[in-house]
Amino acid sequence: MTTVTTGLNSYAQYGAAYARSAVTQTSLANVLNAAEDGTSSAANSATNLTLSAAARAQLANASAAKDFTTVISDSRAALDKLYTAAGVSAPYDASGKPTIDLSSLDRRAVYAIAANSGGKFTEAEQTLAAVTRVAGFNAALSPATQTAQLTGDYSTVYKAAADYLDGASNEEKATATWKAERAAVAKGLTATQSDPTKVPSGISNDPVASYLAQYPSGSPTTTQSFSSVAKSTRAALDEQAKSAAAAGKELVYDPGRKVGQMADLSGLDNRALSAISLNQDQLFSKEESFAAKRELDGRNRASILTALKQSQSSGNPADFSLGLLNTYSAMSAEERTATNWTTTFRDNAVQSYKATTSLLSMLKGG
Repeated sequence: MTTVTTGLNSYAQYGAAYARSAVTQTSLANVLNAAEDGTSSAANSATNLTLSAAARAQLANASAAKDFTTVISDSRAALDKLYTAAGVSAPYDASGKPTIDLSSLDRRAVYAIAANSGGKFTEAEQTLAAVTRVAGFNAALSPATQTAQLTGDYSTVYKAAADYLDGASNEEKATATWKAERAAVAKGLTATQSDPTKVPSGISNDPVASYLAQYPSGSPTTTQSFSSVAKSTRAALDEQAKSAAAAGKELVYDPGRKVGQMADLSGLDNRALSAISLNQDQLFSKEESFAAKRELDGRNRASILTALKQSQSSGNPADFSLGLLNTYSAMSAEERTATNWTTTFRDNAVQSYKATTSLLSMLKGG
């Protein structure tokens, strides 16, 4: 079995222990407690174009429809395909740096690899999958943690953790680790409802407390340079144009055009769309930039509507401001520039949240 002996970050080292068995796996809390300054696999892997949330959801839905035996087989094939594309034969090079990026795989596939389901995966592959899993957890909690720093309400972090854990596959939910961590998060939610200004203590298997102890202001996100994102996005659009040309059509960006193949921007994440919209490296046409801006505006309207619906569903008007702040916290600097979500906008949302929360508290006290 392939092993990795040098240069691994601390997440990966503890991830190997986690990955060996779904029964004896190290919990997220233990991994986070043990890790100090690890970097994700994406930091060292080749440039990739990140999928949009909608594209990731579509991928997850497709995986959910499969039986787990098929997921295992497909995951093995996906790894081999990644090796071929990267011109490598293992997930880490001699210095311990990742050679491939598993972010294109859905959570069920990553779990299958991390747990060595079917005995199909090497220890090094299990390690990389475990690192990817922890990175996903960190990414899910970071925006809410940044929001908590602004509002002083840590219930948002526990809600984010609950949502992330609830999105696990049935196979992962069947493990003792998932059950223990989900129960711990439920206790944390209850505690923060009583006092949202404090992080609960003394809860066993609490991955949120472990995360916040390490990343009190939110975990850093290692991203490609904006120039690299622009180049990858340019290549993706060129591929669409090539496909359209092969079908005897022109790739168009204006939905009002009667002739041509409409460009599909739905699979691009918001940072890629921001690269097109801002066009800092002059790689895109005015038509492409306008189309990207239109797509970004549509997604922003959808996120605002989601925040509004959440506040209506919960009966708490402060949840509207909270939803906006979580969206803001999840954005990169370039996305905020492209969408004009300024610090003034953020500060107004914080003020609105605090004023609404204070008023509700007074009414309850009365």
